[in-house]
Amino acid sequence: MARKVACCGLSTLEILLIVLFVLMTGVTVGLISVMATTWNTDPPPEEPVPTWKPSENPYLVGVGRADVTGPVGDVPLMGYANSDQTAGGIHTRLYSRAFIVDDTSKRVVFVSADIGMVSQRLRLEVLRALQSKYGSLYGQDNVVLSGTHTHSGLAGYFQYTLFMITSKGYIKPSIQPIVNGIVKSIDMAHKNLKPGRIFLSKGELEDSNVNRSPHSYLNNPAEERNRYKSNTDKQMVVLKFTDLDGDGLGVLSWFAVHPVSMNYTNRMVSADNLGYASYLFEQEKNIGSLPGEGPFVAAFASSNLGDVSPNTRGPYCVNTGEACDYVNSSCPIGGTKMCVALGPGNDMFESTRIIGENVFKKAKELYGGPQQEVQGVLHVAHQWVDMTSVTVQLNSTHTVKTCKPALGHSFAAGTIDGGGDLNFTQGAVEGDPFWDDIRDALLGTPSNETQDCHRPKPILFSTGEMKKPLPWHPDIVDVQMITIGNVAVVAIPGEVTTMSGRRIREAVKQELEARGDFANTEVVIAGLCNVYTHYITTYEEYQIQRYEAASTIYGPHTLSAYVQLYRGLARAIAGGSEGELPAGPEPPFFNESQLFTLMPLVPADKKPENTSFGEVLEQVLPQYTTGEVASVTFVSGNPRNSGDMTEKTFVTVEEYHNQSQKWDIVHTDASWETRFHWIKGGGAQSNATVEWHIPSSARPGTYRIRHFGHFKEIKLLKPVITAYEGTSDTFRVVSPRIGAGSSSFSWI
Repeated sequence: MARKVACCGLSTLEILLIVLFVLMTGVTVGLISVMATTWNTDPPPEEPVPTWKPSENPYLVGVGRADVTGPVGDVPLMGYANSDQTAGGIHTRLYSRAFIVDDTSKRVVFVSADIGMVSQRLRLEVLRALQSKYGSLYGQDNVVLSGTHTHSGLAGYFQYTLFMITSKGYIKPSIQPIVNGIVKSIDMAHKNLKPGRIFLSKGELEDSNVNRSPHSYLNNPAEERNRYKSNTDKQMVVLKFTDLDGDGLGVLSWFAVHPVSMNYTNRMVSADNLGYASYLFEQEKNIGSLPGEGPFVAAFASSNLGDVSPNTRGPYCVNTGEACDYVNSSCPIGGTKMCVALGPGNDMFESTRIIGENVFKKAKELYGGPQQEVQGVLHVAHQWVDMTSVTVQLNSTHTVKTCKPALGHSFAAGTIDGGGDLNFTQGAVEGDPFWDDIRDALLGTPSNETQDCHRPKPILFSTGEMKKPLPWHPDIVDVQMITIGNVAVVAIPGEVTTMSGRRIREAVKQELEARGDFANTEVVIAGLCNVYTHYITTYEEYQIQRYEAASTIYGPHTLSAYVQLYRGLARAIAGGSEGELPAGPEPPFFNESQLFTLMPLVPADKKPENTSFGEVLEQVLPQYTTGEVASVTFVSGNPRNSGDMTEKTFVTVEEYHNQSQKWDIVHTDASWETRFHWIKGGGAQSNATVEWHIPSSARPGTYRIRHFGHFKEIKLLKPVITAYEGTSDTFRVVSPRIGAGSSSFSWI
């Protein structure tokens, strides 16, 4: 069963790794290898020159998209913190999508990337790369980086110890494609800047999300809950970007749902449900283009999804069929591991398709329906804040403070989207003597101050007091807000629950609308931005100590602190004094020599006797009907030996055209219809199985499937990387006969 840093707890193996790591810190630090970072220092792309009068239209707009996939073999996936869940192929590729808006005096950038979350390390590396290309044009004030929160993206891009342990360290081949891809998407948006317009629309999307901690939600005040129809936000907000002729350039949307339709059993890199919504929108707009290509960019960004699941059938005990315990989401037999939420489909692929299609259809409806034009100047406000010691003014006489970071016992229990392996349960407000004794003996007892500050959370890991070899959690976080006319985007450094997001929205709206320039403000919560700090629950939800509360690392007043901080940003924007905000203490940027990796080197690839890399082991059939699956297996190398494969492909499906006598690529490994499975065998041997799920739209004709890769061998004691390719036999695709049975599963 799944465990996750973002949604679930730690496995026995992770806890043993933590123990071993603490005991062997000196040895580990001594063995760290230093890797040099090389940035692109090309001169900045030429700045587009406005050809219109500012009074006619106030905006330049630009959109861009770039691949951020990274190595798809052996590297851990980021989300469930399951050490066994390492990448083994591609379901869909991952992309960074950038949107730039300029009002001739200020410029803002919003990036939504198909990754688990934006880490502090990732943000700092991106900002350094942007500075080297653009100077001060793009910086911490006006660049917002948001992760979609797919749990099937690659890990390895953190600089804090807890995340490095659960991600096999800092993995340079993993973070570099993400940094490069984000920067490239911004480069493309910058290059594509042109006079344009922005339109706002919003609507309700039903049957696509459920609250996974309703017991916690019910602890919020009844009068507050009664103001809302549901215990999750159903609202979708859409920004439509066009040129001055009204032709669409892109769409940026926010909707609250966890991208965990692809569950903890998945081994393929995948953009999950929100990524599929992007795929559908872009394929419809970029007619004739392969996935990841074409000018139109569609981003579906994360929002207040902290307690929101896409598994709409809800939880039940998968071993007995019984209902899970409502309070702690556990089963009589098997505990939290057996309490799992599923749906709406019959498997994770169908569930991903259904949720993604629902999100896409609603966004398409809003994109084409009545809209309000966004007009007005831009504002940016940003501060770094030491979240371990924020004083919160509750009223005229009482103040409280945030705490040093700590994770509670229920953190290890996980959620209904993936439970933990150990005997932890959600809702624990008392410690477990067995685990507490182990913690005290190996990691030290949490200080009385930290224990008191976090009550009623029983502390499992007092990460704020654990500093070796590097801090285990961030102390310094970003708080940031941008406004585009009457649209305010609040960048949250974590996973905010439904009610927490509502409170932040309400507070920001109140502050902005206190001034006439911000009447009818639309406040958007953008989640998982800039630095990852786990969860943000309300004070009332915190008392219940389910997973989200146990993972609210700065204590019970975390939300109150953020509300106060974002009120301050909004007040400064409304008063035009955002430039006077104190910058705050800068976060650390640790040298790579201080970081560590637990990833082993890739061994030389081996192959079966009398075969060659790329040779077909299991051949396609001579003929398939639409709706069937064409499959072929090749002798392969480890994908890590292929280096940077962004903007490239491991797979093509090709159609033969009789007139031109040429093969045309109709699908790549970025396509929803293909699945690239890399299967690691013994003795450094591996296979690659390519599946083409033939859509009903496929034209009858002759096809073939090709696989591309690289293998490593040792020659004269030096590694040598060699490219290879393999090609299946040709096969026919035919339409089903009229009246014959066909698959009930339809591909979009």
